[in-house]
Amino acid sequence: MSDAAQIIAYTAALGLAAVIPGPGMTALVARSVSGGAVTGFTMLAGLILGDLIYLSIAVFGLAVIAHTYTSLFALINWAASLYLCMLAWKFWCHQPQTINIARKATKRELASAWFSGLTITLGNPKTIAFYLAILPLVISLDNASLKMWGGILVPLTVIVLLGVGAVFILAALRIRHLLTSEKAQRRIFRAAGFIMMLAAVGMVIKTL
Repeated sequence: MSDAAQIIAYTAALGLAAVIPGPGMTALVARSVSGGAVTGFTMLAGLILGDLIYLSIAVFGLAVIAHTYTSLFALINWAASLYLCMLAWKFWCHQPQTINIARKATKRELASAWFSGLTITLGNPKTIAFYLAILPLVISLDNASLKMWGGILVPLTVIVLLGVGAVFILAALRIRHLLTSEKAQRRIFRAAGFIMMLAAVGMVIKTL
């Protein structure tokens, strides 16, 4: 497969994986509704950084180690599933407040949103599966160079995820005025928690 074909295949696969709602995008919508655009894009930055970390792990050969030592890969799955369970509980028990659309997010809230985005991605089974299992199928990692990683894959990953994430954020902002009540927010956060719990259970089942 030529480099151009591999890049097209990677873009399509990454875009499709990002569009399919998972723990990351569901949490992004919830945070965008409760915190606004700045909070949403700050969380998206954390999500993207998590993807870049897994991309780097895959390109620099640690994906091969994970597949070679199945016990290590199983441990990663169990750790990720446990973390997702913790996040699911946190989102389920989230105590929302009535949204003041004019209020600006504090630095602490933005830092929390960024860190949540990063950790959700690192514990997201869909992200793990994509970079450690699917990515090697669409790109020949044996021939992946540092130049290809830094000059093509990293910028491409940022562009694709930023584009998809922006669509989710803007969609959340369009309906934000309808979800200003605490009851509506609680439903969104519980839905996000439920999806995270399903993802965690799926990882456990896959490991068994």
